[in-house]
Amino acid sequence: MHDIRAIRENPAAFDRDLERRGLAPLSAELIALDDARKGAVSAAQAAQERRNALSKEIGAAKKAKDEARATALMAEVARLKEEAPGLEAAQGEAQKALDDRLAAIPNRPKEDVPLGADEHGNVEYRRFESSRERLAQGRQHFELGEATGLMDFEAAAKLSGSRFVVLKGQLARLERALGQFMLDLHTGEHGYLEVAPPILVRDEAMFGTAQLPKFEDDQFFAGNIPEIEKGVAEAFEYLYGIDPIDSSGTKLSKAIEENERRGVREIVLKYNRRWLVPTAEVPLTNLVRESILAEDELPLRFTALTPCFRAEAGAAGRDTRGMLRQHQFNKVELVSITAPEKSAEEHERMLACAEAVLKKLDLTYRVMTLCTGDMGFASQKTYDIEVWVPGQQTYREISSCSVCGEFQARRMNARYRAKEGRGVGFVHTLNGSGVAVGRALIAVMENYQNPDGSVTIPSALQPYMGGLNRIEGPNH
Repeated sequence: MHDIRAIRENPAAFDRDLERRGLAPLSAELIALDDARKGAVSAAQAAQERRNALSKEIGAAKKAKDEARATALMAEVARLKEEAPGLEAAQGEAQKALDDRLAAIPNRPKEDVPLGADEHGNVEYRRFESSRERLAQGRQHFELGEATGLMDFEAAAKLSGSRFVVLKGQLARLERALGQFMLDLHTGEHGYLEVAPPILVRDEAMFGTAQLPKFEDDQFFAGNIPEIEKGVAEAFEYLYGIDPIDSSGTKLSKAIEENERRGVREIVLKYNRRWLVPTAEVPLTNLVRESILAEDELPLRFTALTPCFRAEAGAAGRDTRGMLRQHQFNKVELVSITAPEKSAEEHERMLACAEAVLKKLDLTYRVMTLCTGDMGFASQKTYDIEVWVPGQQTYREISSCSVCGEFQARRMNARYRAKEGRGVGFVHTLNGSGVAVGRALIAVMENYQNPDGSVTIPSALQPYMGGLNRIEGPNH
């Protein structure tokens, strides 16, 4: 969410930042919407001030026994009172128009983010080479997994459709081991607080981290429709004394009834529907929503291992084989809440924490600074960690670490009280994968595969595997 005051103060800078994102200038449109909002506020305030003044004049007229004047003044007060709901509605509509427009605009990129239209504009930041010899060729993870019978896409399709997988036996244990290893590393060595959050969240939480409203099609809705419809009926009857299912004989016409019922339904939906989290970033970041923290509390660092759910609405035909792009997957998330002057430093620290996972697993990777055209909607700057996968002979993303500035904090109203009387300001938020568990499983399988189809367990994971050092191949 953007600050309209900052846009007013420097519209040219705002438009330059949008241009770097590949967007047309919007400052003039936003300022016009804000002018309309200010006009609506002024009109409502002027009407209220006039009513207050008239009330005093009525008192004076009655005191002077000027009944004719008192009557005329009271008639004007009555007119203003009738107009008040319309003025209030106009004020609300003007505010909503501005807020909705601001909410649909992506974050402004930092100055050091490389300019580019898509992934081809990303710039390598650094890389790490495994101590093990890089495989010149190898099988892909699904070939290895299906050959052992421990990775079953057909069974998953019968249960849930495409883009799901059933892991069994040692592969299921290896995935669990990876998640536990990452949590232990981030809590034990990196100072993150482990959290077990809900994985069903309300609209407000999804709006706070900017999944809603722009990316609604990428999410999985998990509302209880019968429960919602029952709530609509109860709310409508409470408000109007009318059963919305059968309201014949009531004073409301059918057209009015339907319009009112839709309005009530929107309210009930807002407070009853839930979303499956696309990432634990949503509940972890929203832990500080609608709060004012003390600066001494910062930074806050949270981590969680959760299932994540994504519709992959824009991924038709991409990575259809294997586990690279699933509707459901596990991920260890990292979230930091900081004071503004510390967020750049925290971004580098978070990146290093995510990299530590791959270093301990001795996997080759590179870090890419995403260009302006490839960054996420809420991000000011993003680093992607891409791990080498021999089966495809390429690098694939396994972690994305972003600093969002105050963009999400404004949407959540998450603030902090600065030291030494410097007032209250918005916190900065950061999020990153620490890392995606399913993709780590892919990387381990493909990089640690052996010619006979077996997979060697990295030494860092062997304590989590009961000492097992090898997943046997199909011919064992």
